[in-house]
Amino acid sequence: MTPHPRLPLQAVLFDMDGTLVDTERLWWEAVEHVAGRPLTDVDRPEVLGRPVEHTAAWLADTTGRPAPDLSAALHREFAERVRTGIVPRPGALDLLDALARDGVPTALVTASPRAVAGTVLDALGADRFAVAVTADDTAVSKPAPDPYLAACHALGAEPAACVAIEDTETGVSSAEAAGCAVLAVPSLAPIAAAPGRIVRASLVGVTTRELNAMVARESSAVNAPAPWPTAVGPASAAPGPGVTAKEGPGPTAAPRLRVMTWNLWLGGAQVNGHRAKQVRAVLDSGADVVGLQETAGTATRELAGALGWHHHTAGENLGVISRHPITVRHGGPDVGFYGSAGVRIRVGPGREVDVWTAHLHYTPYGPYESAFDGLGAAELVVHEEVRLAQMRDALRRIADAGDDGVPVVLVGDFNCPSHLDRPDVDWPVTRAAEEAGLRDSFREAHPDPRLAPGHTWSPVHVLHEDGSGRPEPQDRIDYVLHRGLRVVASRTYVAGTPRAWPDVTDNDWPSDHAAVVTTFVLPDLGRTARR
Repeated sequence: MTPHPRLPLQAVLFDMDGTLVDTERLWWEAVEHVAGRPLTDVDRPEVLGRPVEHTAAWLADTTGRPAPDLSAALHREFAERVRTGIVPRPGALDLLDALARDGVPTALVTASPRAVAGTVLDALGADRFAVAVTADDTAVSKPAPDPYLAACHALGAEPAACVAIEDTETGVSSAEAAGCAVLAVPSLAPIAAAPGRIVRASLVGVTTRELNAMVARESSAVNAPAPWPTAVGPASAAPGPGVTAKEGPGPTAAPRLRVMTWNLWLGGAQVNGHRAKQVRAVLDSGADVVGLQETAGTATRELAGALGWHHHTAGENLGVISRHPITVRHGGPDVGFYGSAGVRIRVGPGREVDVWTAHLHYTPYGPYESAFDGLGAAELVVHEEVRLAQMRDALRRIADAGDDGVPVVLVGDFNCPSHLDRPDVDWPVTRAAEEAGLRDSFREAHPDPRLAPGHTWSPVHVLHEDGSGRPEPQDRIDYVLHRGLRVVASRTYVAGTPRAWPDVTDNDWPSDHAAVVTTFVLPDLGRTARR
């Protein structure tokens, strides 16, 4: 099932325990049984809305019993109570039926394991939900945003265009961190009202119109320019400074496309568990298509396989992964370590976009020559000749493969600063792209480099690697350029707080570059190629 094609409301995401079915009390009883004592209000934060493993670890700390044994006991006691005592919450089935009649997709998003969720789905009717995300499906559960981001991504929906229905503070925190509007229906503990959140006593009488109004209200609120963080966090739909947008895909709105560029750092092998962390980063970013560099030959295929996406691998270093179908591939096995490759993706009927990824040579590196060697502007420009030739080759390939009316996105690690950031040097690589009609999406969203430098090199290199103790120059060298699209928002993206080189093996972020994520709106159908 795809997002609703006409309403601002694209999907509704339901928590399970205490929201759809009256299982919070069953869970409370199961925990009391395993703990061997009555629970009190003090225990609520460790019990309600938490995955089984969290509560088991908490009980292990207080009882001295092994956490795996406690986890197994909690699973067993809760599952037995669910099988014999499941009761839908008031109004839950009526709301699910109304959403089905109105064509609004729904998802189940729960911190319970799939085995328990399956029992509930059997009772409610699994066909009521297009997607089910359980504790088994994400690396971390609520209150992290991962479960709701995963559900949105599986539905192809924007978090800001979805309403999450929750009954606990933990679940509300998860949904709001993902960028969803929230309808809170407290079960055992009160929840306060807040901006972007409505609190109701029950689901009785809740309508599609009411949920749609929540999203329409939120989307209209982002018309005002607002700052966009250039660091970590899940994707959002808020526009950056200087960018205004008629937000919320209403009846005539064109679809959005979120594009990410990411240098994987020789495949990511410097970091333990890098492939799983890469998958999580892509999901958390909310990207629809990712241009990759330094893929170490296999990363493109493996990431696409893990995500269930389409992909194009070009040579040993370049690739594109996309949740939208790829209709044309440009660049193949003969592409060198440095170069460019692209795809054409079909975003919807009559809507296609060319997405290219490029990696330009890393040496000589202008910021080093400027900071360490004291070279002047003229010498720095001359030393860009290799990268400039590579950029001109990429621009020629893009022009040769393009069709009138098909928008173009060029992403990549260009290994050079921008003339928009450092006006004292007319950096020729980004200037050449601009002269070819490609616009810098990050600088459209953040015109002032002093307020939003957007550095992508480097989240892990603080000091120069030569051991001199000199600070590593921080620069914006990764880009999302475009022609024929409208920028809604753009940001740099890093997961967590990476430790500095060389202590990087356990970082959550498996790269030495920050990614760049830009959200575009496609042009009206009348201005795009119909193929």
